[in-house]
Amino acid sequence: MIGGNESCTAGPIPMSYLTCLTYILGEWTGVEHIEDYLSYAVYLLWVLFPLAVVLLLPGVLVILFYTSILLLHIYKRKNELKEAYSHDVWDGARQMLATLWDGHGRIWHGYELHGTENIPEGPGLIVFYHGATPADYVYFMARLLIQWKRTCHVVADHFVFRLPGFKILLDVHGVMHGPREECVNALKKGCLLAIAPGGVREALFSDEMYTIIWGDRKGFAQVAIDAKVTKAAVQALIEKHQKIPGNIFRALMERFQTQKKED
Repeated sequence: MIGGNESCTAGPIPMSYLTCLTYILGEWTGVEHIEDYLSYAVYLLWVLFPLAVVLLLPGVLVILFYTSILLLHIYKRKNELKEAYSHDVWDGARQMLATLWDGHGRIWHGYELHGTENIPEGPGLIVFYHGATPADYVYFMARLLIQWKRTCHVVADHFVFRLPGFKILLDVHGVMHGPREECVNALKKGCLLAIAPGGVREALFSDEMYTIIWGDRKGFAQVAIDAKVTKAAVQALIEKHQKIPGNIFRALMERFQTQKKED
């Protein structure tokens, strides 16, 4: 048996550190042939690694969403006295969360925002493609607030308002159900309004071909659909910047490229 102070390379037949570690682990646990169990564990890790990569981003997003909610509750608790005197007590909270999400977008995705010169100073309609997660819109909202000090309302599906604990997060960031009257009122107040006409259907059924799935959507989103120019612009952006079909491994490799994309 190898003593605690003895070197793995001591003795007439030096052992590799991995063999030494396996030997010590076997002695400590009392399990015979532990190297077979370790080999099986490594095999499972190799098989399940792609699944872990796929689930990692949604898991991180869920953690960030609930971290944001927790920070909002802490902020509200510390600023209850200011609420009666401040024009908007949540300004500081929005800046804090924008910094959190923008940092995640920069580090995780190398997020870049182009074409902001096309956003009007007054009211405007932002139409975006609804991917499997709304991360791209969250990054856009954060960058917009940090660099241009502007907020953007967004229309969300009804199920979002049923998510546990999300009410304070939705209220602070102006997320709405999307009746036409509510959307029009937001525009009349000079706000930016973001909509994803594809909605949850596009998030669930779109694939690596990035096909726009707007279907026969009604309500305020119908304005963008009837114009068809909005739709043509989104499709043109996909064709220009997205390699079809999409590929997770290629996307991961592109994350580490230092060259910025053209507008």
